[in-house]
Amino acid sequence: MTWVPKDGLFDEPEGATPMGPDEIVGLIPTYISNRSELNEAELDNITKSLNWAYLQHGPWTLDALLTDRSMRDLHARMFGDVWSWAGSYRRLTNPGVPPHEIPARLHDLLGDVLFQTRDLSALPWPSDEVAVRFHHWLVVVHPFPNGNGRHARLAADLLVGLLGQRAFTWGGADLGDVGSARTAYLAALRVADATQEFGPLLAFARS
Repeated sequence: MTWVPKDGLFDEPEGATPMGPDEIVGLIPTYISNRSELNEAELDNITKSLNWAYLQHGPWTLDALLTDRSMRDLHARMFGDVWSWAGSYRRLTNPGVPPHEIPARLHDLLGDVLFQTRDLSALPWPSDEVAVRFHHWLVVVHPFPNGNGRHARLAADLLVGLLGQRAFTWGGADLGDVGSARTAYLAALRVADATQEFGPLLAFARS
């Protein structure tokens, strides 16, 4: 019997990366037939990844976190129980840089942040802003077929922790849900895109 998902299973909220057929067939759990089940499966997977990132991985260092391998491993830990392509770069031209540019652009971004944080007593911006700028540019690159915002937020949380600050609260809401928090988050990202002004995103990250 052929599995047929119910209508709306792969409908994405505003600002999310649309998936193509090659990504959709990467769904691992065979029981999922509606959006609620997919959201729950991804949330369970992300919860497990938080335990790994904060407890099982061991102490992070800036050199260990800011690598291509760590960025891919983090995404795989967050989504690997749900999607077979978790941790792999996207191959479709969706929001973000062209797919063939992803490795180089991510390498440059990680190198830039390592350079910025080489002396914690002389950061170019306050710790929160260093991490929020990193989050923003990670979203701009958009390395993965889906889950880029969630991945970039966790990566920024880990980075800001290494800079001596507590993790961000990101509006205190599930940003995967359509609502005022997601709207404010997307608006702050768009301000940063258009003007390189990070005040709104900084305020949202700590709200």
